[in-house]
Amino acid sequence: MVKLRHPIPTLEEFRTQLRRHGLRATRQRLLVHEAMMELVHASAEDVQILLFQRGTPVNTTTVYNILSQLADEHIYNRRPSGNNIMYFDVDPRRHLHLYDRENHTFRNVEDEQLSLLVAQQLKRRKFKGYTIEDLDIQIIAKPTRKKKKL
Repeated sequence: MVKLRHPIPTLEEFRTQLRRHGLRATRQRLLVHEAMMELVHASAEDVQILLFQRGTPVNTTTVYNILSQLADEHIYNRRPSGNNIMYFDVDPRRHLHLYDRENHTFRNVEDEQLSLLVAQQLKRRKFKGYTIEDLDIQIIAKPTRKKKKL
């Protein structure tokens, strides 16, 4: 497995992305991005909690609306989960994810060879009445170690 790291956009790069999409770099958008730089994959509630802990409270609805708008503009990506909570990914580029179905967490899995192999196989397949737009691979797993009881 080849491990590559996708860089998380700095605040200045994020400001540039916002301008490119005709969005203003508001204080709340910048605060949300700063939180996402640390969290990488997070729900609106995760971001809201981190912002509250930092002393900059922003309500969860506002955070969700900001994250959704950034996903709509392909600045972030959405990550559906098994607990019916929408998570967001600060890195919109194509990469694999390992989803921990017990703890509801995501980890990036950088494996360009596997992504290319699946993409090549899909090029050979036809799905009558459909056009493939993109490929999003999420590996669903559970931890192999049990947590120790206290």
